[in-house]
Amino acid sequence: MTGTTGMTTAAFADLPLDQVRTLLAVVDEGTFDAAAAALHVTPSAVSQRVKALEQRTGRVLLLRTKPVRPTDSGAVLVRLARQVARLERDAYAELGLSGAGEPTRVSVAVNADSLATWFLGALTRVPREPRLCFELRREDEDHTATLLREGVVMAAVTSSPDPVPGCTVRYLGRMRYLPCANPGFAERHLDGPLRELLVEAPVVVFDRRDDFQDGFARRLGHDGAGSARHYVPTSEGFAESVAAGLGWGMVPEPQAEPLLRGGRLVEFAPDLAVDVPLYWQQWKLDSPALATVAEAVAAAAREELRR
Repeated sequence: MTGTTGMTTAAFADLPLDQVRTLLAVVDEGTFDAAAAALHVTPSAVSQRVKALEQRTGRVLLLRTKPVRPTDSGAVLVRLARQVARLERDAYAELGLSGAGEPTRVSVAVNADSLATWFLGALTRVPREPRLCFELRREDEDHTATLLREGVVMAAVTSSPDPVPGCTVRYLGRMRYLPCANPGFAERHLDGPLRELLVEAPVVVFDRRDDFQDGFARRLGHDGAGSARHYVPTSEGFAESVAAGLGWGMVPEPQAEPLLRGGRLVEFAPDLAVDVPLYWQQWKLDSPALATVAEAVAAAAREELRR
């Protein structure tokens, strides 16, 4: 394995796992003192282990901020530590040694629109055995891969077909977005040449990283959407804000359809719908828990997403 850090597989083989696990504890707990409490050792021992690991790798692994954050090299080792922990838990379960009977935790990054429309239904398809608990991290589909790269999650729904190092990628389908507005809003603001009117009309945006509405406006020849913006950072709230007439927006098809049928929304540019491809990326681990979740997600995507 090689990458931007330059570390090789041979180097990984020489890394003491207690030092790698300590690095993970510091990142998860946020401070050396908190990591020491979690590991039941002294803060001095934690500091010595991290320092020894940095000397062994020849790299700074942590930024001594509050909370502590891993460097790019540190993120590689954090991901390694989480993968080792995952394999250990799977092995204990197969050997019948998970005496506490605790369920296996699976962490997944998923975009808000998938979470609000089809993804939770996918999780209900996961068999009851082995017992699983899900830790979902909501993140824009353009940024979920970052959480994979940092080792924060084991899998992600992402818009990128390029696999994160150490991960596999599977195409899920396409989420369609419809340019919509409240009928009264469309009559007031969008009744005429769309190319001229759209940039002046108020727009609903998910958050300050959301470039989707701007991208739609650029297709019509503008630099972006208008400056009158309403920021609504939930998928359900976003669709409801557009239906209420606060502004226009690109609404996921599954959310738009009932609102269109009920007359609360209209498509003001029905020929300009936008399809966003979605992919499932996950760690390259022979993990029964992760494989079970992946199959359930793929099955739900085949039914709910456009192919």
